Amino acid sequence: MIPKSLPLIALAGALALPGQAAAKSGDLQVKILATLVAPDGKLKDVKLDAIGLPAGAQTKADDNVIPTIAIEYFVADHISIETIAGVTQHDVVGRGALAGAGLVSDAKIVPATLTLKYHFGQEDGIQPYVGAGPSYFIFIDEKPGAGAVALGATRQKMNDALGFALQAGVDIPLNDKGLSVTLDAKRYFMRPTARWLAGTTEVLRTRHKLDPWVISAGVGFRF
Repeated sequence: MIPKSLPLIALAGALALPGQAAAKSGDLQVKILATLVAPDGKLKDVKLDAIGLPAGAQTKADDNVIPTIAIEYFVADHISIETIAGVTQHDVVGRGALAGAGLVSDAKIVPATLTLKYHFGQEDGIQPYVGAGPSYFIFIDEKPGAGAVALGATRQKMNDALGFALQAGVDIPLNDKGLSVTLDAKRYFMRPTARWLAGTTEVLRTRHKLDPWVISAGVGFRF
């Protein structure tokens, strides 16, 4: 028979990791992460339609997993600023009346983000944190999908967009030398505009709810 207290004992043992001191002003932390980028991509508004979108047309962006790097500097005890580096690539496909139609192909995004973070937790223990800050999505080298080409579009462009990100996560120390495991979640709020052209003539302009979840896991080193 398994004692009822065993799960609590196991949990306590799992958390009894080799400690490291809480971050101090002037510390620098670098994180290597695997990151899931899961955007929405929902069509919010049609601003120009010269190609005749069918009634009930809707859109969805696909997910992607990418490597990212986070660099974090502690401006005060428990307070840091963090930026991330990475490039993610997505397609936008139709839903509803446009189900299965490819609208945007291979849109590459640089999610330039800067968050201000506050770190909780006790000395020598796990360190949860929350953060928030601005983000600027830079779109690179996107193309019209096969469905958009069939509707007459020959070029496609996503406008770069300014948005906002909320963040929460935890750093779990692995030793007293600055090595840790990190888990991180961000929710972005972003409303980019998409344009399709036939030659040099704009034939469709839409606004989208991008709003990706960005979920990361990896290792960090503080020094």
